[in-house]
Amino acid sequence: MRDDAGAVDPLITGAEIARIAGVTRAAVSNWRRRHKDFPAPAGGSSGTPLFSLTDVRAWLANQRKSHDVSDEVRLWQALRASFGDDMISGLSSVAAFLSTGNPSGLDSAAAAIVASSAQSATPTDVADGLVERFQDSARRSGSDQVTSARIARAVAHFVGPLPKGTTVFDPACGIGVLLMVAGDDGSTVIRGQEIDPAAARFAELRAKLSGRADAVIQAGDSLRADAWPSLRADLVVCEPPAVGPDWGREELLLDARWELGTPSKAEGELAWLQHCYAHTAPGGRTVIVMPSSVAYRKAGRRIRAELVRRGILAHVIALPGGVASSHSVPVLLWILRRPKPDDTAPSHVRMVDLTGNDPDGPLEPTSDQVADIPLIDLLDETVDLTPNLHIHRSTQDFRAEYWSLREEIEQQLQALGALLPALRETAGEDSLDTATVSLADLSRAGLIEAGAGGPQSLSPQLDTDYLRGFLQSASNVRRSTSTSGTHRVDARAARIPQMAVADQRRYGAVFRSLQEFEERVASLAELGKEAAALAREGLTNGALAPPADDSGE
Repeated sequence: MRDDAGAVDPLITGAEIARIAGVTRAAVSNWRRRHKDFPAPAGGSSGTPLFSLTDVRAWLANQRKSHDVSDEVRLWQALRASFGDDMISGLSSVAAFLSTGNPSGLDSAAAAIVASSAQSATPTDVADGLVERFQDSARRSGSDQVTSARIARAVAHFVGPLPKGTTVFDPACGIGVLLMVAGDDGSTVIRGQEIDPAAARFAELRAKLSGRADAVIQAGDSLRADAWPSLRADLVVCEPPAVGPDWGREELLLDARWELGTPSKAEGELAWLQHCYAHTAPGGRTVIVMPSSVAYRKAGRRIRAELVRRGILAHVIALPGGVASSHSVPVLLWILRRPKPDDTAPSHVRMVDLTGNDPDGPLEPTSDQVADIPLIDLLDETVDLTPNLHIHRSTQDFRAEYWSLREEIEQQLQALGALLPALRETAGEDSLDTATVSLADLSRAGLIEAGAGGPQSLSPQLDTDYLRGFLQSASNVRRSTSTSGTHRVDARAARIPQMAVADQRRYGAVFRSLQEFEERVASLAELGKEAAALAREGLTNGALAPPADDSGE
């Protein structure tokens, strides 16, 4: 719950009302539409209204919604008991009962609950509530059996309002989630296909319960047995099923649907994309949910290039992580448009990156989350259509970044000279021919302990940097290197010269400088690679140019 700063009474969201009442969010939305006395929003925004907790509780008590809640919950539990994991068949049986009055397929207990539910809610509300519970169950179990409510919300947002009489088609419609959100106008013509007969039956019955009497959902494999070969829809929506290598490539090698190129076995998603596009009318759109890897996989490069080159690809939208039910990896919406003969050729693809947003947050991109990328910039060797890649490039200040790197490299170079100590010459390699002590003896005496960067001195008579420096001497490295080439500190063999503490500290200070010198050199090497890559990219994309004279400016 949220406490509004200017009110004593706590304010709650629609989702919190659903939890209090024990119903789905769809049920709360239906109450708001159907009941004029439902409490008006007391705060929040039009997208996320907030309600007075006191007013909501009073309204629920007055309406006795706790009774309705128990019907919905009991129905779900009864279906779980009867159908187990085959809940789609249970949903289909409920929809058939609500449509025809025939309880065939339901046991007597479930049928009685359906009949009771239909007295206090419309058949559409009952079906919608079951769908939302099914989606929530899939989300919690990580199942990809149904399109998530978050993906459905994103598709509805980017599809926008549809003209009356629009034909909407989904060739892998499942239980009809995308068809219902995209075609929420009663005048929409609904067409679909689904390989699972029970899901196809439920999708059609649910559409008809909502007033779309002419909705038709065919059962069958859309790729291998297209039930709608002559259909050309104004809008095609699709979340393709999980695709393996056996999607039918050999059987469909010469299929006319592959107008952009025959997909490889590894690119079944691009087979679904072309199937959707083949059913798109001139001037119509395809909105398809794609895994993020389809944007850059090597096997799909040629088909991606054709989508760009022909001006078919209009938008690529990276949705927030967590919108899918079965994983948290961001997914993409690809929006295609089939050009009309007299259409002007597009000059760009709009890229949108919402991956940093909350999955339940706003879907309208901010200015730094969207960029119109010229087609020529996409047609490189990889044809990578990942939005973040191109949005970053389009807003990148190459000159500022390059000169910042140059300045940092110059500062690092100056610092290196100061770090490398000026060492003096000795009488020879035998100048340290003195008594030594083993690391094992130091450990047994309690003078050292294991530390994050190596042995650590516990005594003011032993300098840690001195100790670690001599452990890296050539003789100790030889003792500590196994026959396989692996280096490790060998407590039995490593030996350290015995010196006065003052001498130890002089050596330790030099070893410390050398360690920092090595770290700076490694950092400088990384900066050098970054600067060279940035300069090369800026020179080749036109953001940077060679100097006009020999000054380097």
